[in-house]
Amino acid sequence: MEIAIIDYGAGNIQSIKFAFQRIGINPVLTHNSETILKADKVIFPGVGEASSAMKKLKATGLDVLIPTLNQPVLGICLGMQLMCKFSEEGNTNGLGIFDAEVKKFSNKVKVPQIGWNQISALKTDLFDGISENEYMYLVHSFYAPICSETIAISNYELDYSSALQKENFYGTQFHPEKSSSAGQRVLENFLKL
Repeated sequence: MEIAIIDYGAGNIQSIKFAFQRIGINPVLTHNSETILKADKVIFPGVGEASSAMKKLKATGLDVLIPTLNQPVLGICLGMQLMCKFSEEGNTNGLGIFDAEVKKFSNKVKVPQIGWNQISALKTDLFDGISENEYMYLVHSFYAPICSETIAISNYELDYSSALQKENFYGTQFHPEKSSSAGQRVLENFLKL
């Protein structure tokens, strides 16, 4: 199975690579359109800032390619947020895959949210074998509100989407690659989609 990790300078690539190697998959790190199109599954990672990340995607044409992909695609953290239509971070237009506008947590809570938080209201096979209220690891200052594409919810100041799905596109606000055995199960489930 060919797994492509989209390389656009995002910060969590090595830990994602190691997470897949632990389950016997050696993913390829690439920004080559043909390699991405031919892959069985695509990972769209992200640790960073939305507006500069979108500039990098536009510079390589990945902003046009990603929404056209037909195989299962998993956006992680900033990757998921960039799949939304807009982010308040740098007032950035996203890829428009998910019908959500990413917002910043208020100053009433410590930002960023760093650490373990529960996910609930789990939907789709991405969460097969994952318990309601399972803990996942998160690091983020911005969130996607609850919408029709929400497939998991977390609470930090308010309920927000900790995972989204539309057709072949999936996104997790949490980092499955840093979320112990439960996160590894999410990656294994993604490989089975």
